[in-house]
Amino acid sequence: MKKVYLDNAATTPLAEHVITEMVKAMKNFGNPSSTHSFGQEAKILIENVRRKVADYLRVSPAEIIFTSCGTESNNMIIKSCVRNLGVTRIITSPIEHKCVAETVTEMKTRDNVEVVYLRPDNKGDIDLQQLEQMLKSSDAKTLVSLMHANNEIGNLIDLKQVAAICKENNALFHSDTVQSMAHIDLDFSEIPVDFASCSAHKFHGPKGSGFAFIRKSSGLKALITGGPQERSLRAGTENVAGIVGLGAAMELAMDNLKEYSAHITEIKDYAVTKIAEVVPGVKFNGRSMEKDRSLYTVLSVLLPFKDPLIGMKLDMQGIAISQGSACSSGASKPSMVMLMLLDDEELNSTTPLRVSFSHLTTKEEIDFLADALKKISESYKIETVNS
Repeated sequence: MKKVYLDNAATTPLAEHVITEMVKAMKNFGNPSSTHSFGQEAKILIENVRRKVADYLRVSPAEIIFTSCGTESNNMIIKSCVRNLGVTRIITSPIEHKCVAETVTEMKTRDNVEVVYLRPDNKGDIDLQQLEQMLKSSDAKTLVSLMHANNEIGNLIDLKQVAAICKENNALFHSDTVQSMAHIDLDFSEIPVDFASCSAHKFHGPKGSGFAFIRKSSGLKALITGGPQERSLRAGTENVAGIVGLGAAMELAMDNLKEYSAHITEIKDYAVTKIAEVVPGVKFNGRSMEKDRSLYTVLSVLLPFKDPLIGMKLDMQGIAISQGSACSSGASKPSMVMLMLLDDEELNSTTPLRVSFSHLTTKEEIDFLADALKKISESYKIETVNS
């Protein structure tokens, strides 16, 4: 059976070059904390990647802290801001990734932090004037936590503008950049963000490897203690092969950024056209079909019929796709993003799909998806146009 993978926002296939580099690294079994040659050879591998990542982001190597993933990075940043930096108020949105949303809720219940939500409009956009007003309304030590690219609908925030607003109002700014890292050229020497996060498996690197960007001047402290690893910000023996894999994947992504982004943008435009042709009445959620306002790897589709089993139906035809965030894939109720964007009638009569692309995605695969969607829509007696 033909197999088509269109769930790259959940994870991406591991690049062959990355596998090769990781296998090489696995042969170096030294503990990076050991002072003998075996350990120092492993340490050099880690530090080379740290410098490479720092160069891409235009920051100091000391500001890159390797972790297991974006979820760990986000948890570390938010919790340490509250427990170590004196943050008593968090401004965020209700459409953040669950690892941010649930951590913020924990800070509210455990640490009595005030949580203020910026309510997105029906396109999923955040009102930056409202953010500025909220920051000016209180002298409380504040952390603003807003994701750069939404993981379901792809909406982008103006990272530089938000960072500037926060800086002007003495607030700390954390952005979950898991979906945009290595897909967009981020220059943190020009964008005064205090904290950011990364997961390697979103750009053809290994699962279980990520990093936190932590601005040196922030004063953030460790949550995981017990050793001096990672500038004493994350104790524990480093995942050398995973870090090497992250570095190899990021190098591939950044060296080919122009080529990859052009290809994926073309594929996304093609997908919009094909799906609209075969499913009359289809809509696209948020800003996901707008080039300048959404991440080019994500397209959020709203089918004009209710089919909670559509993910399984497509999977049976060989198509891997998501109805929302991978972290909510087992949920039977709509995601918070869809609850914010859709009214009750739409929630009860439509089906969301998240189609996400990589540089490996082809137009033939989009045709295969379009044919499958056409057959499913015809089963709901929806008038279609021949593809």
